[in-house]
Amino acid sequence: MRVDHLLSAGALLCACCAAWAQAPSSGRGDSRPAIVLHAARLFDVEAGKIVTPGEVLVEGERIAAAGSSVEHPAGARVINLGDTTLMPGLIDAHVHLFLHPGAEDMQTVQESVPERTILATLAARADLMAGFTSERDMGTEGAGSADTAVKDAIDAGRIPGPRLRISGNAISILGGHEDAIGFNRALHVPGNADYANDAEQLIETIRKQHKEGSTFVKIYETGTDTEAAGRVRAIPCGQDEALCAANGLGAQTGDAEFWAFHTPYQYTVDELKAAVAEAARLGTNVGVHDQGEPGALFAAEAGVASIDHASQLSGRTMQLMKEKHIPAVPTFTIFEYFANHAPTQAAAVREQAMLDYKIHEFKRQVAAGIPFAVGSDVGPFPHGTQARELGLMVRYGMTPVAVLRADYLNGARILMGKDAVGQLKAGCYADVIAVPGNPLEDITAMERVAFVMKGGVVYKGAGSSE
Repeated sequence: MRVDHLLSAGALLCACCAAWAQAPSSGRGDSRPAIVLHAARLFDVEAGKIVTPGEVLVEGERIAAAGSSVEHPAGARVINLGDTTLMPGLIDAHVHLFLHPGAEDMQTVQESVPERTILATLAARADLMAGFTSERDMGTEGAGSADTAVKDAIDAGRIPGPRLRISGNAISILGGHEDAIGFNRALHVPGNADYANDAEQLIETIRKQHKEGSTFVKIYETGTDTEAAGRVRAIPCGQDEALCAANGLGAQTGDAEFWAFHTPYQYTVDELKAAVAEAARLGTNVGVHDQGEPGALFAAEAGVASIDHASQLSGRTMQLMKEKHIPAVPTFTIFEYFANHAPTQAAAVREQAMLDYKIHEFKRQVAAGIPFAVGSDVGPFPHGTQARELGLMVRYGMTPVAVLRADYLNGARILMGKDAVGQLKAGCYADVIAVPGNPLEDITAMERVAFVMKGGVVYKGAGSSE
């Protein structure tokens, strides 16, 4: 990872905090006057409860204190946010800044990388204004390391945007997910991924991406994605029946209803373990695109940081996820969007079947007690609207408190920002939002963010420079 401007005194609170590159300023040494935020309520993430009233003392880019009341230093600016709830800045663990509605599959050939980078800066601003102060960009989809320029500009304060973890292109096998298949081969249409076919090539690709500025690794573990049609009594594994049987996959004990569902895996356990080990050597981690089995089991056995989409998880996989604290990132919003915006009726039926299957399986996952994080897959649907993900996770089985804690605590862990983001407590970055009312009573309040502060700078709401 880039280390030329990572460290500040507050970042040494824990080793993983240094993963965040920052603009040059540091807490109490900052020349800016202190700020006191006051509101009717404050969400205590660790306790999972609302504190009344709520106050946060901000000194420089850090929180100095938070609770029902804080010290009001002489000369401090007091911002009264009224009947709102103070919350940490939201975390989206699965975004695509380089995607936008209507052009997802053809952007690589229709739009230049400079054009896509400009659009990515606008997307970053939209996400920040919606209250997302930390994000993990899960692949530029063919724009290579252009995300490094966006991240560096945000870190330097040249443009507004969230704190970013970036991967460059995702990594896939040749002819796999996001490769350019079905085009005139003589035209050599570029794919949307970087390609690696074995452990050695994975390591080489990870090192190249790291050199170009990536701060984590995104791997496609399954694809081409999925078929879900008709209710059956088992989950077939296509060409891998023997492999699935050997790993205890297939019919899920205790669940009376199944859909036919299959998605081929791309990397073996040993290949994923090599990638995880190389990422760890570089001080970072691996997130995988993974719709189902047996790829999900391989990812859990390898010790990835998250399993994203996670539409199908076997009992054995879920047990490993609990033991290793590997969160699933459901990404409901993108599935809903595709179901509602399908180009044909046949496509709409297929997308709705996938969403139905996903809801069904999510309820099993909640009952099993696996960890979750919140990620929307925003990009193919409009940036700045992804707080809907929290509401969908509540609609399909989680409580508002559980979803918020998943977003803040597990999101911070995935982004390697534990004890730096995701909480309102002394030493954390002053990434603070305010939402109307009480989000524990109405989770959709998270879609109506009224105030945004990041690193002690107000971007939206009282006294903003917007």
